[in-house]
This record gives sequence, structure tokens and C-alpha cells, in this order.
Amino acid sequence: MKLYYLAFSSRGLALAQKLASALGGRAERCGGPVTLAGWTADHFTQGTGLVYVGACGIAVRAVAPHLRSKETDPAVVAVDEQGHFAVPLVAGHLGGANALARAIAAACGAVPVLTTATDAAGRFPIDDWARAQGCAVADPHKIKAVSARLLDGQGIRLYSDWPIRGQPPPEVCLTGRKEDCDAALTLTDPGSPLWLVPRVLALGVGCRRGTPARTIEAAWQALAAGQGLCPKSVCVVCSIDRKADEPGLLEFCRSHGWPLATYTAAQLRDAPGSFTPSAFVAQTVGVDNVCERAAVLGAQGGDLLVPKQAGAGVTLAVAARAFGPDWKWTE
Repeated sequence: MKLYYLAFSSRGLALAQKLASALGGRAERCGGPVTLAGWTADHFTQGTGLVYVGACGIAVRAVAPHLRSKETDPAVVAVDEQGHFAVPLVAGHLGGANALARAIAAACGAVPVLTTATDAAGRFPIDDWARAQGCAVADPHKIKAVSARLLDGQGIRLYSDWPIRGQPPPEVCLTGRKEDCDAALTLTDPGSPLWLVPRVLALGVGCRRGTPARTIEAAWQALAAGQGLCPKSVCVVCSIDRKADEPGLLEFCRSHGWPLATYTAAQLRDAPGSFTPSAFVAQTVGVDNVCERAAVLGAQGGDLLVPKQAGAGVTLAVAARAFGPDWKWTE
């Protein structure tokens, strides 16, 4: 998480600099070219943490025009200038504001003031746990029902494709039935349960020169629907180095916020595993398969989950990185 700190006095700036030294990030003081509105607008992007060293009201008024959803809003925390309290204001669980408040508290001796219902009640915060495990929530609207069960003391049934290290919280009962659970940690659509999606998939792509983004997008949508995959599970798109400047592929990646990793033909040839060969591809680019080999390399040698799917000049394959969840959700 990239961290940015904004202070409003010399004392506040000293605390902001102390936090930046301990936790990383950049500290600034409001004044001159650095304005509250401008600073907030510049840094209010997904994947960042905004720390206002001052009154909660200042932070609330500053971020209010930018708020969109609990899924995409960044972590926002207010810390008083004395360093007594760290208050998460926005994105406590999915954005990591609660975790950030705890880290700030540890760095300066403050008290983290957590107002999210599950934390306040001492219950298992399933969305906070998902974030800490590197997972997304496919449909955040379903969090409410699961949290309500936890708050009512009913407990939940959790299915997982992977063994989870450690001892589960007392409110969580593990089940081997994906169709009979309240939440599922899985790569494929469980249906009605809350779907927790590990960000571990590498999408391998091969395409003809000049293929537009919309064609690649259509191929991806068909693959995802057919395999029951969630776009939020993709962590990287991979291809051969000849496609590093392919406009359609770059636009496709930008539209999803996915990084593009490319490999030389020699690197692709060294990918571990058995792949679908193509004499035409081998003659054209020097390796017999691009999408499957690139996916496996992007998955850091992980298993090929979906083999080559071809159509309209696009080939796609999906591989999964190793994933080992545990029961930790606080740093």
C-alpha cells in the first residue's frame, strides 16, 4: 500500500514524518502549492492509504466528494496531532484502513479506534481476513449478510479449495461442501455464497498483430463465463515480448488495471510443463505455444488451470500461482 500523509501544523508534520519513517510513504504539510482539496484529489486512487494528521472532520470533508464504493475507495485514517488516536474513516476492511490504523498506533503509541461492527463486537471480520490473505470479494454486497450472521452469534460455514493453516475462529465452521456454505474461498463461482477470490491467476494471451482490445475482451469474457472465473482473480497478463507494444493488448490490460508481463521466446521454451504445440506459431515467433507457456511463467511455475482457448485471432490460457491461506488478518 502506498501511503501519503498530510499535516496542517509543524507538530502535525513532525508526527507525519515519524509515521512515514516507520511505515513508509511521503509526508507533506498543507500550505502554499499543497492544498487540502488538491492533495486529496491527487492521491485518492485505488491502492493507496491517505493519512490526515488532524481533525476527523477535515478528513471527512476532504474525501467526501471522491467517495465511490467500499470496494474501490482507498484507506483513509485520521490521526490527531498529539498521536493519541488513529481513526479509520473509509475502507476499514477491504481497503485496509483498520490495519493501517493499527500500524499507526504501533508506530506512535496511539489507540486505534475501530468502529466497524465485527471489530467492535470482537467477531471474525471476514472481509478484513480476505484482504489480509490477498483475496478480493466477488460481490461486496453479500458481505452484509455474512457479517450479520456473525454479529448475531450464529457462526458461518466456510468452504475452501485450499487447507487453511492454523486454528479457525470459533465462529467459523469449515465445510467440504461448496454448495452448502455461507462463504467460499475458491477460484470458481460457488453460486449464492459470498465468494472470496484469491488474486493468483495469470492470464496468458497470444494474438495477431493489430487485434483490437474489444476482440481480446470478448475472448476473455467468454473464457471467464465458461470456466466460472472472476476477473478479480487475475493478477497479471502475460505474453511474448513481441507483444509488449501491442496497442490492443495494452488497452485491454489498462481497462482492467492488470500489469502486462512479457517473455522472450527462449524463456517461453523453458517454461515447465506440457503444452499444446503449434507448428505455425513456432515458425512465426520461435516457440510452439505462447499463451499456455506465458501463463505458467506468470504464475511462477504454477499449474495450468485452463489450457489454450482459441478464436478470432486470440489465444488465451490461465495458470494459477501457489496459494497458502492462514487465519491471520491483523499485521
